[in-house]
Amino acid sequence: MVSTLKMHFEEKRKRLVESLKDRGILTKPEVIRAMLIVLRHKFVPKDAESSAYMDSPLSIGLGQTISAPHMNAMMCEYLELKEGDKILEIGTGSGYHAALCAELVAPEESQNPGHVFTIERHEGLVKNARESIKKTGYEANVTVIHGDGTLGHPKEAPYDKILVTAASPSKIPLPLRDQLKDGGILCIPAGSKNFGQNLYIIKKHKNEFKTKKITGVRFVPLIGKFGFES
Repeated sequence: MVSTLKMHFEEKRKRLVESLKDRGILTKPEVIRAMLIVLRHKFVPKDAESSAYMDSPLSIGLGQTISAPHMNAMMCEYLELKEGDKILEIGTGSGYHAALCAELVAPEESQNPGHVFTIERHEGLVKNARESIKKTGYEANVTVIHGDGTLGHPKEAPYDKILVTAASPSKIPLPLRDQLKDGGILCIPAGSKNFGQNLYIIKKHKNEFKTKKITGVRFVPLIGKFGFES
């Protein structure tokens, strides 16, 4: 029974990846590999497992969601993640995106493993994410932190890449800009609290920032000192 269920999820995961490739969302071999390896059904509530490989967001409790797989794939591709990168993620949620990043920056048998530091403001989600990350074998390369993500994590700065999975106000949080390494990339949705958001890629070069708008999106709001009020 367990083996049959495992094959069932594997087939669903393959179909999802093929669909994302056909739509031109997944193009990079390393991101395709990560999407095939990381078990998304291990990062959703038990009663949502059957929907884990649908290309749609799913509720994970506390008013939060796990992003649709096409958004995970898109953000990973635009961030240009590579082995050895030090990543800061704001908005751990289920922990799935952190696991994807870990698979990309610290693949198995890596000689130069990177690390993902991920911040979540909801203590219950921190606990769940830590359990899921441990269960799927990524705990050595992912550190889950409970706190205000808009402050970043200065202790480990600067970061090669910063990923934000909640919508910021139009004015990007200054700590995140400051904690980005020269030559680094920030991927962040920004705009209004509920509607009218866009996904942006921001590249830093000698304290100058080049911003590119990617597409319209809808994320839960980024709450904190440099974000929206709760």
